[in-house]
Amino acid sequence: MSEPVPADHQTHLRMIEALYSGHHGWLYEMLKKKLGNAMDAADLTQDTFTRVLASQVTRIEQPRAYLSCVAKGILVNWYQRKALERTYLDALAQLPEQQVPSPELRFLVLETLHQVDAMLDALPPLVKRAFLLSQLGGLKYDDIASQLGVSLITVKRYMKQAFVQCLLLVE
Repeated sequence: MSEPVPADHQTHLRMIEALYSGHHGWLYEMLKKKLGNAMDAADLTQDTFTRVLASQVTRIEQPRAYLSCVAKGILVNWYQRKALERTYLDALAQLPEQQVPSPELRFLVLETLHQVDAMLDALPPLVKRAFLLSQLGGLKYDDIASQLGVSLITVKRYMKQAFVQCLLLVE
């Protein structure tokens, strides 16, 4: 026997159903025009409605403006993900054939890169910059402090914050 669905949840589901039936085609066509690809447009359209469903919003005054805003955020993330993939694949193309990882390993590395990228995007801008200057630029903490115009202790706090986030990825 199933439990009754709360009234506010039913209201939310009806709103999503109306939003989906009334605007799915429009959103899909808009994304298809931007992307030039029906499959990616379909995926991103579904991602948009999934995010709206998860948001628990119960009232939307301007549905197309709201959907456009949500879809834009998803599209930006999608473009960033594709750019990261292209960069990784370009780096792989430079390797000698015997060093190119298997398709399975490439997939795992890409997934890890996406997780690290999302983690970095969640950090405050100066923390992210300090982390990248250290890890990719090879700068010492003193040099990072000078470049960012902050104290050495602040750089150490930034790095600790970034490393804690990295550790959370492996848990």
